[in-house]
Amino acid sequence: MATVARENIGLLNDKIIVKVSKEDYLPGFEKKLKEYSKTVNIPGFRKGMVPAGMIKKMYGPSIYTDEILKTVEKQLYTYLETEKPDIFAQPLALDADIRKLDLNNPAEYEFGFEIGLKPTFEIASLAKAKATLHKVTVTDAMVQEEVDRMLIKGGKMTEPETVDSEEIVLNILFTESDKEGNVIEGGIAKENSVIVKYFSPAVQKQVMGKKKDDTVVIQLSKAFEKDKLEAFVMDLGLDKDDKDSAKKYFKLTIVKIGLVEKRELNEEFFNEVFPGASVATEEEFRKKLKEEIEQYWDGQSRNQLHDQLYHYMLNETKMEFPGEFLKRWLQVGSEERKTAEQAEEEFPVFSNQLKWTLISDKIIKENKLEVSAEELKESMKAEVMRYFGGMSMGMGEDTSWLDSYVDRMMKDEKQIDASYRRLVTDKLFAWAQSEVKPTEKKVTGEELTAMQHNHQHSFT
Repeated sequence: MATVARENIGLLNDKIIVKVSKEDYLPGFEKKLKEYSKTVNIPGFRKGMVPAGMIKKMYGPSIYTDEILKTVEKQLYTYLETEKPDIFAQPLALDADIRKLDLNNPAEYEFGFEIGLKPTFEIASLAKAKATLHKVTVTDAMVQEEVDRMLIKGGKMTEPETVDSEEIVLNILFTESDKEGNVIEGGIAKENSVIVKYFSPAVQKQVMGKKKDDTVVIQLSKAFEKDKLEAFVMDLGLDKDDKDSAKKYFKLTIVKIGLVEKRELNEEFFNEVFPGASVATEEEFRKKLKEEIEQYWDGQSRNQLHDQLYHYMLNETKMEFPGEFLKRWLQVGSEERKTAEQAEEEFPVFSNQLKWTLISDKIIKENKLEVSAEELKESMKAEVMRYFGGMSMGMGEDTSWLDSYVDRMMKDEKQIDASYRRLVTDKLFAWAQSEVKPTEKKVTGEELTAMQHNHQHSFT
C-alpha cells in the first residue's frame, strides 16, 4: 500500500517521500495493456487480435513507467489536498532514475518531492507610517494653459505664406553642414517639425519673414534652449552624451509653414468639451475645467500616497522565504526555464513581488475586501464610456448598445481578471489610506509628476 511521509530539510523547506508498492500500480498497468491490445494497429494482425506477449514486449515498459508515475502523482496530490500545507507554486520532483523501473521485477518504488512553505507574518502597522499627501493647488494659469491646449487641439490648420508668429509650426529639412551652410557629404539629412517658439530668440529672428524653401544656418547649441536641445539632438540621431553633438551646424530648409487657428471660446466649444453639462458661459466653463483638473491632481496625489504605503508595507513587514527552493523553482518550475545565474539575478525582484502578493492577499482576506459582479459591470461600463469619450451622449437615451457591449466584455476571462485585480487593489489602498494620517504638503504639478516617474511599478 502506498505511503506518504514528510520531513523538514531547511527553512520553510520540506521533503515529501511517496512510496508505492506493486499492488498500487500493477492493476492499472494490466488494465492499460488490455486496452492497448484492443486498439493498437500492428501490420499482419487484425485489430484486437495481437498477442498479449507482443503488446507487453513492445509497449509494456513505457506503460509500466507511466502508470507508476501517475500513481505517485495521485498519491502526492491526494496528500496535499488532505493536509493542505500552505505552499508556493508546485512541488519540485527530486532526481529519480526511472531506468530502474523494471517491468519484469515489479517492486516498491520511492520518489521524493520538495516543497516551499509560505511564511507566517504580521503586516507592519500602518499607524506608524510617516506618510505625506502631496497636494497640487490648481491656479488660474494652469486652467489657462489647458484652455489654450484645447483650443489649439480643436483648431484648424492653415498654411501662411510667411513665418510671422512664434506659434508657427515649421516642417524643416535638417541637413548637416559647415557654419557657412556648405552641405557635408554623407552627413545627416532629416526632416523634423519645430514650433518657432522652441527656437532660441536669436534663431526666431532669423526665421521671421521666411517663406517655403528659404534656408537658414544654425548651430544646435545656439539654436535651442537647454531644455529643448537634448530632444532635438536625439531626434537627429546624435548621441546626447557626446558634447560635440551640440556643436554641429545644420542648414535648415523650410519645407512647409503651418499655423493652427484656435477655436473660438463659445458655447458650441463648451458643449463639445462637456457634453450634456449645460455649460453656457466662459466663467462656467473655466470653473468646470478647474474642477476636472483638481480631480486629476487629487488622483495623482492619492497614487503617490499609495506608492508610499506600498513601500512602507513592503519594507517594514518582516518575512522569510525558502530562498534556495524558490531559486530552483525559477530554474525548472516556471514557464521559461532559467540558468542558476539568471535565477540568482532575478530573485530579488521576484521575491519582492512574492512578498507583496502575500501581503495584499492577507489584507484582502482579513478585511473581507470583495468585488461584486455588479461592481465589475459598472467599472467596465465606465471604462467603455471613457473610451468612447462621451460619444454616447449623441445617441439619445437608448443605451442598449452599451449594455450589450459590456455583457460581451463580462464573458472575457482576461478582461474580468484585469478589472477584478484593479478594483480589489483600489479597495486595498483605500483601506490602507484609512489607516494612516498623512501630513499634507503643497507641491507643484511638476514636482509631483517627478516623484511618480521615479517610482513606476505595478501593485497588481
